[in-house]
Amino acid sequence: MRAVDIIIKKRDGILLSDQELQDFLSNYLEGKVTDYQMSAFLMAVYLNGLSEGELKTLTKTMRDSGQLIDLEGVTKFLIDKHSTGGVGDKTSIALAPLLATFGIGTAKMSGKGLGHTGGTLDKFDSIPGFTFPDSEEAMVKTIEHTGVGIMGQTDNIVPLDKKLYALRDVTGTVSSFPLIASSIMSKKLAVRSDGIILDVKVGDGAFMKTLEDAQKLANIMKNIGEMFGRTVKVVLSGMEQPLGNAVGNGLEIYEAVQSLKGEGPKDFEVLITTITGIALVQKGDVKTVEEGIALAEAKLKTGEAVNVLRDFVADCGGDASYIENPEKFLSAPHQLELKAKETGCISELMAEKVGIAAMMLGAGRETKEDKIDHAVGIVLNKKIGDQVFEGDTLATLYYREENQKLSEANELLESAYKFSSESIQKPNIILDIQ
Repeated sequence: MRAVDIIIKKRDGILLSDQELQDFLSNYLEGKVTDYQMSAFLMAVYLNGLSEGELKTLTKTMRDSGQLIDLEGVTKFLIDKHSTGGVGDKTSIALAPLLATFGIGTAKMSGKGLGHTGGTLDKFDSIPGFTFPDSEEAMVKTIEHTGVGIMGQTDNIVPLDKKLYALRDVTGTVSSFPLIASSIMSKKLAVRSDGIILDVKVGDGAFMKTLEDAQKLANIMKNIGEMFGRTVKVVLSGMEQPLGNAVGNGLEIYEAVQSLKGEGPKDFEVLITTITGIALVQKGDVKTVEEGIALAEAKLKTGEAVNVLRDFVADCGGDASYIENPEKFLSAPHQLELKAKETGCISELMAEKVGIAAMMLGAGRETKEDKIDHAVGIVLNKKIGDQVFEGDTLATLYYREENQKLSEANELLESAYKFSSESIQKPNIILDIQ
């Protein structure tokens, strides 16, 4: 069947057979279907959606378009945790070592960040000498030794998804629920794991702005996982304000280390202990998430997970003294305190504005070619629900003297804060578990 016939069928809401859709997608990867034809198809999907069968075929074809990571030789129970991204999201840095203390291995691919959200790879690049495992064999060795299995995405993993996403990005079709879900799940299904946990962010600093949309996306991704015989749990977590207090690469690793000592921000601790509780249920060590959370909270108090993170960094050629002495991450030469100009209770702290302000300081990329400054960023001294008085420090900007956007970043950060004369309840970080 011609490409145009496939496009017309999807435009008119006619179901495609598995073979029709698979051939169309495979031909696109091979260059036999043009970008403009695929753009028309993606818009038809955006407008008409996909059936359950079409969604499975799309996900399977993307997964099978590249290398599958079987992690042969790993004996640990494996969890693949994925976050839809947000401001200050350093979850994997703390979660993977915490899971390892319970004999659970992590198996996940991570990427670099673009825009106001930072990638896990960028954060670990804050450590001198650090390089992620560059092969499946190296990843297996690291998982078996430390329990932490994080490696960078390669061109060999779901290449069809990479090609489709680049096209979606410039054709207004990114925000399609079936396209988002299949993109995420194709990568999860390409890596062997015993359980998948998805952290779907909700709010101002997230892609999903409402709880209703996040729940819809979660249901689609869970259904895809079940189609392929995978156990998928979804945590819906708040991103109305940044996660934790630190926004910026080295600053976020510092905060992750402090959290593994039981000395981190409460919202971040709640998130990582909740996900650990879910993982312990999936592994069969406990019957309820609440039991698992209690075990995770107790484990944080021992500091055992810090040693796991140190060993992982050392295995990857990094300077492990940065984990032993995390103050080394606080290396930006200058600090500027943002002072409150009024008295009241903080009612809003717009995550996206905080992320963009940190990007202006050099903590993120506006284009793929931009270089990240791993030392700069923002530490939030006050968040939603905190009472402040005029002159109190709301946040601290870590910067370099030569930064030309410091004033603009400071003004944007200030505008992220809103105040109320009434008391405001601190928001819950966990909004739902599915």
